[in-house]
Amino acid sequence: MAEEKLLKVTNEELLIFVDYLLNERKYSQLTASSYKEDISKFLGFLYSNTIDFKKVQVQDIRNYLLDMTSRGNSKETMKRALASLKHFYSFLFLKDYISYDPFELVSSPKSDKKLPDFMTVEEVKMLFNANAKRTDELKDRDQAILELMFSSGLRASEVISLTLQSINMRERLIRVFGKGKKERIVPFTRTARDALNEYILNSRPNLLAKRKQASDTNILFLNNHGNKLTDRGLEYIMNEIEKKTGVFIKLHPHKLRHSFATHLLSQGADLRTIQELLGHESIGTTSIYTHVSYTEMKSVYDKAFPRAKVKEEKEDDDLDYWLKGRN
Repeated sequence: MAEEKLLKVTNEELLIFVDYLLNERKYSQLTASSYKEDISKFLGFLYSNTIDFKKVQVQDIRNYLLDMTSRGNSKETMKRALASLKHFYSFLFLKDYISYDPFELVSSPKSDKKLPDFMTVEEVKMLFNANAKRTDELKDRDQAILELMFSSGLRASEVISLTLQSINMRERLIRVFGKGKKERIVPFTRTARDALNEYILNSRPNLLAKRKQASDTNILFLNNHGNKLTDRGLEYIMNEIEKKTGVFIKLHPHKLRHSFATHLLSQGADLRTIQELLGHESIGTTSIYTHVSYTEMKSVYDKAFPRAKVKEEKEDDDLDYWLKGRN
């Protein structure tokens, strides 16, 4: 139905735009398809309201956003749709398909800032201990991934791209190429090194033997067929770890990265250091982790003011002791 409406609304402008995204802007097929879907929905809305897509007014756009809201779309979905439409209409204007760009006067809705989801120390201990008790052939690989990601804060894309040569076991350092091919050096813990050694010496050769290609590979983490992991494959591993351990905490690669940053900050690491370790371009991106400092701030306040009621409580699992014990 959407395709039928689209054909009645426009002839070839959308197809030309998609071709432009793929061949001139070098966008991926997936991204171009997302653009096409967002634009198709808008064109369908215009058709159902007998509005010429070349004569769209600002009020028409606002009505569409209201329609999206009434259908339960999130701010993120609306923001993405507007980005697609802004790009499309800007293209139409530059190519003289339309005489004016109505989206120039429309601003995107502000996204709700979400605090990073992270694991508590107790959850980390419970998950790692449960995973270590597994007996299947993928246990060593999965344990190495967990230990390394929690102790280094690497992105999923960085983890799957690691090679044997990028790991310095003696110095416990990783050479990482992050976004924009920007290089950085990240340390990791002794327990991560032990887990990596166990995987490389025992598990990895078995996975490599399943590889159908005749050539060897220096990729560090391999899938069950001896090939390089994908982003989706790493997410699948996280889901399987939950199933095999019985520890259901909505485990995700990002959650391990967030846990790394959050625990560092709670132990007194400064934002600049965390920014470098995470490979953030801007300190503003890193500053979202400062929410965990509220507990420390309250503690300082209680100690600084004599009349503040200080409650002495025994800490069940001191984070400092836990992290030091894993180094």
